[in-house]
Amino acid sequence: MRELIEAIAKALVDNPDQVQVRSVEGEQSIILELKVHPSDLGKVIGKQGRTARSIRTILGAAGMKLKKRFSLEILE
Repeated sequence: MRELIEAIAKALVDNPDQVQVRSVEGEQSIILELKVHPSDLGKVIGKQGRTARSIRTILGAAGMKLKKRFSLEILE
């Protein structure tokens, strides 16, 4: 899942070398923390959060296949 989020984020941003994805495992879910260059933050979030919502939808669908719950947090 980390690689999936990293690949999507790198395709969206101007500084793909600044993309970092960290996985934090909890009891019932896995939280993926996405960190990008500050100038690329708007590209990852999108207008009214549409891009971020789409990434979270893909993450949820892929998580269903693996029978795990994933959550995405975009860090500043």
